[in-house]
Amino acid sequence: MIIKLNTTSATPIYVQLRNQIVIGIGRGDLKIGQGLPTVRQMAEDIGINMMTVTKAYTILKNEGFIEIDRRHGAKVKPTALLTGDFTEKIESELALLITESSLKGIEKEHFLKLCDEMFDRLNISSIAGGNI
Repeated sequence: MIIKLNTTSATPIYVQLRNQIVIGIGRGDLKIGQGLPTVRQMAEDIGINMMTVTKAYTILKNEGFIEIDRRHGAKVKPTALLTGDFTEKIESELALLITESSLKGIEKEHFLKLCDEMFDRLNISSIAGGNI
């Protein structure tokens, strides 16, 4: 999996790294049980500070996307079940995204079409038996 970070973006590097890994898992580029590079190796490969990688890995672990074992490193974790906390997060993020889209003139039908196209483009429905 190739990690692409935008150093000029307002989005912090650790968030970009976290997002890239989540998308990689969702698309199937990273398989359940597959090991991720060590913190040191990831930092060297993409040219960032090790603490930045550590922060991204910690967030991924806390969110249930990876598991970290001192002997075996970080590995992609089996998909966790939907929780109330995650549902609240989705609702909150969607509320903001829908509001911003509406304020920029995007109609509901266009917004939903964009969501449908993006979902298909990312090929998410084949992951976890379509239970995402």
